[in-house]
Amino acid sequence: MTAMAPTSTEPDLSFLLDHAGHVLRTQMAAALAEIGLTARMHCVLVHALEEERTQIQLAEIGDMDKTTMVVTVDSLEKAGLVERRPSSRDRRARIIAVTEEGARAAEQSQRIVDRVHAQAFAALPDDEREVFLRAFRRLVEGHLATPAQSPQPVRRARQHEK
Repeated sequence: MTAMAPTSTEPDLSFLLDHAGHVLRTQMAAALAEIGLTARMHCVLVHALEEERTQIQLAEIGDMDKTTMVVTVDSLEKAGLVERRPSSRDRRARIIAVTEEGARAAEQSQRIVDRVHAQAFAALPDDEREVFLRAFRRLVEGHLATPAQSPQPVRRARQHEK
């Protein structure tokens, strides 16, 4: 005899969030690839433009490990979009400075990111968008703000970039 699977009493929020995130990441990757950037490259450019930031600070903002950050900055530097420079605040630290060409790329990539997000929201009727955003923000700023401590760390899905 085969055991019956337990009946779920709640919608599968994990699946819904994972699937939506995965599809949005693939759409974003495809759109940014049109201008030769990745989502990580976009993240570094935009946040390096906001203020003087070190590679370590940018890695934290973008949730990147050191190796991924180095590869990302190397690619941006090779493309002439950023330069590693000494910090004006700390002679020992090096910052990621965005070049003029990098600033133009960041502006273009931000338009692409905004377009991808707008296309996703277009799937919702106007009156549901604000409700969705308000509820989702409440979740990520409240109950889902901090990962739980676990003896077996949960691996976060990462978008593999070529």
